[in-house]
Amino acid sequence: MNKEHRTTKLERNWILYDVGNSAYTMLVTTIMPIYFNYIAAEQGVSSVNYLAYWGYAASIVTLVVAILGPIVGTFTDNKDCKKPIFLISLIVGSFCCVALGFAGHWLAFLVLFIISKIGYASSLIFYDSMLPDVTTPDRMDRISTSGYAWGYIGSCIPFVLCLLVVLKKDAIGLSMEMAMMLAFIITAAWWVGMTVPLIRSYKQKYYVECQEHAVAETFKRLGRTFANARKHSKIFWFLIAFFFYIDGVYTIIDMATSYGQALGLDSTGLLLALLVTQIVAFPCAIIFGKLAKKFQAEKLITVCILAYFGIAVFAIFLTSLVQFWVLAVLVGMFQGGIQALSRSYFTKIIPPEQSGEFFGIYDICGKGAAFLGTTLVGIFTQLTGDINLGITPISVLFLLGLCFFRITSKKKAETY
Repeated sequence: MNKEHRTTKLERNWILYDVGNSAYTMLVTTIMPIYFNYIAAEQGVSSVNYLAYWGYAASIVTLVVAILGPIVGTFTDNKDCKKPIFLISLIVGSFCCVALGFAGHWLAFLVLFIISKIGYASSLIFYDSMLPDVTTPDRMDRISTSGYAWGYIGSCIPFVLCLLVVLKKDAIGLSMEMAMMLAFIITAAWWVGMTVPLIRSYKQKYYVECQEHAVAETFKRLGRTFANARKHSKIFWFLIAFFFYIDGVYTIIDMATSYGQALGLDSTGLLLALLVTQIVAFPCAIIFGKLAKKFQAEKLITVCILAYFGIAVFAIFLTSLVQFWVLAVLVGMFQGGIQALSRSYFTKIIPPEQSGEFFGIYDICGKGAAFLGTTLVGIFTQLTGDINLGITPISVLFLLGLCFFRITSKKKAETY
């Protein structure tokens, strides 16, 4: 292989964190909602309220991260601050992941889930902002897509272990509660283990010098960034577009299993379908990384948004497990592409020494904005009493995202 195409040790270690945290993502989007449904049903919660409560919990997480993300992200742009705060987020997320196995009441489970996912989501802000430190601009599309690709396929290993423990619990003499406890431990151990190489090798390359009053200066810098946002027209319009289309993506990720459960689809079939999503996403993310060398990122992102609009419309009419499998394959084809290309595209249009600050804002418009989609799903489901109609707003989010992204693509990027 040509030397310039080889992945460096630091790039590999950065990619490994995607492999680690994707196990948590897989657990949250597959087995965890099913287990919450099991706990909630045992304690008399209806399927409509179960879906709404799960949506509200996801909304709380993303709203908290949206508020804290830019503040902490701006602070981590200070010299030698990024790694320790990233490590704190990892510890909070993984510890509460294990604690979920000891929660007996549905409300206690939701509280621990919220804290755990705040830790997880926060760690991704700092992880994404590390990209300028670990690679060069001309390699960002490839490394970003590689992270998502290996994350998808790597997460299958702990997921299959967890799935075997849960599905074969009776054969090995475990209760549902004990099987899930083991699943949470396996996931947390994998997540932490895959993070160790990055923690050992990462050094913050781009930063701002620490000021005497670092916290006060953080808020001043953040205020200047928001105040000047309209001057960075390409960044400004991209963030608005990203707010809408990625909100739809994350709502689908967060709600897929709970949606299938509420429709009464077979749990095992749902889990296997979502495993197929990960397997399909692996080569498709790599393909998008290669396509980015031949086609403009704007065109590829537009294709992904259009594809997701079609997926959202298809989901409204979903009634059978076969249709859910089709949906899972379609999501797998475009999920890695839209996430990875959006991340690398944004990295290229922002000043690298302010990556933590800008990725904190990026997270408001990304995972932080997902509270809109999940909240709308919860509200529409309860208002209409119809689970299919409850997800109708997701398709509108993709249309709005596409309109604003067309504006973005016409703006000229600034040089730093």
